[in-house]
Amino acid sequence: MAVFIKALLLVVVAEMGDKTQLLAMAMASKYKAKHVLMGVLIATILNHALAVAVGSYLSSVIPMDVVKIVAAISFLAFGLWTIRGDKLDDEDNKKVKFGPIITVAIAFFLAEMGDKTQLMTVTIAAENQQPLFILMGTTVGMLVADSIGILGGAWMCRHIPEIYIKWVAGIVFMFFGTMTLSGSVSASLLNPLYIVLYFAVLGVLIYLFGVKFAYFGQVCDIALPKEEASVDISK
Repeated sequence: MAVFIKALLLVVVAEMGDKTQLLAMAMASKYKAKHVLMGVLIATILNHALAVAVGSYLSSVIPMDVVKIVAAISFLAFGLWTIRGDKLDDEDNKKVKFGPIITVAIAFFLAEMGDKTQLMTVTIAAENQQPLFILMGTTVGMLVADSIGILGGAWMCRHIPEIYIKWVAGIVFMFFGTMTLSGSVSASLLNPLYIVLYFAVLGVLIYLFGVKFAYFGQVCDIALPKEEASVDISK
């Protein structure tokens, strides 16, 4: 059950402002919310089942010490990815000539391939050997996060600056990554010099991804009417 909760919470955090959440919000402007969430459910089960299978296989062929270090680095990368934000391209939002549920499922499945939440599911599955609970946790987490985006996106944009959501989520990932890394590397690397160097490099990366190359306004562009979104971005 602990793995289920961990997978659920990490996916909820990862999905906030992610490309697939933006896609779900965009689809909700065209179709009923229940149809969008049903499509998200179908796509997530298929996509994350593949991710869990890949992660479980990797854990069987790669030493666990290596898996933990890779997982730690992955969490740090997910944190930087999160504070940078995602951008929904027209290609991701294109129409498919099927019913609403199948349309959303196909679009969401394709958008999720290689996305942060899928890669994170691979990482969690490689680090923990409970594939069923991981699949259940990541699937429920996707539904929770996308429900928040669809039903509460406009409220969040009116009351909580988007940048705060991204930074809190990103810091959570980088905290997990740092803690995992500290418990995985040799004790000889945990001296003050290397620790200072680590945080200096991490600080530079945070500046580059969170400030220099960050995407701004993507969530509110979709969640709010155009007039309100333009006002929100200009603040």
